[in-house]
Amino acid sequence: MTSEFVLALSCPDRVGIVHAVSGFLVERDGTIVDSQQFSDPGSGRFFMRVQFRVDGEREALSADFTAIAARYNLDWRLHDLAVRPRVMVLASKQGHCLNDLIYRFRTEALRGDLAAVASNHTDWAGLAEGAGVPFHHVPVDARSRGAQEQRLLDMVASYDVDVVVLARYMQVLSDAFCAKLPGQIINIHHSFLPSFKGARPYHQAYERGVKLIGATAHYVTTDLDEGPIIEQETARVDHAMAPERLVAAGRDLENVVLARALSWHLDHRVLLNGARTVVFR
Repeated sequence: MTSEFVLALSCPDRVGIVHAVSGFLVERDGTIVDSQQFSDPGSGRFFMRVQFRVDGEREALSADFTAIAARYNLDWRLHDLAVRPRVMVLASKQGHCLNDLIYRFRTEALRGDLAAVASNHTDWAGLAEGAGVPFHHVPVDARSRGAQEQRLLDMVASYDVDVVVLARYMQVLSDAFCAKLPGQIINIHHSFLPSFKGARPYHQAYERGVKLIGATAHYVTTDLDEGPIIEQETARVDHAMAPERLVAAGRDLENVVLARALSWHLDHRVLLNGARTVVFR
């Protein structure tokens, strides 16, 4: 039975890697659907994403590929595209990103399943449940933070979640929580307003007369809002735009940037390169 897979890998750059991967597929009568590679002179590492069709199962292919992986010191993952990734979204009071993701999953613009929504508020219970997505109210305060995060981790396990999305989730995750899900948490924030921290950043930006706003999606690490960047977008604004219009423009940017980043992650197009990423679009 023919199946479709994605092989994503990185390793110290050297001659012969592409030949070895291609030869591996030729030996199994595989058909390459898409292949992209990048050699980073800064880190000295090579990155590759190959999408291919072949007769076989993931476990057997992985076992056969182990010798090549060892020869080239590969950091690699083989993904079966028949397996649908499972996503859990965390949200707070702002629901625009959550609403956008629900729509994209329902229309299959995003590959995978929205397994659950959790929030420290109840505002979006009806939105999630109306879309047939389980909703969990997980309140939190300074005394209950540890128990709340453990409950979230239990949900990740029980729903077999592959990636957690912070859709304007206005809580800082602990270092311990982040360390348990490396490369599995994606956040969105107003990156092009770095001087305007805290509440009402767009109103602060209006008072300073900014000409450019934007958004950044990135992986979450123990360094707050400084994880490897996946995608960014900007929009020009001017003196005639009231704070409310800046907020609306910012929401649109956040929706688009988060959806792009999640889509690329679900399609196994994002590879970590230290504090940066390689994104094969």
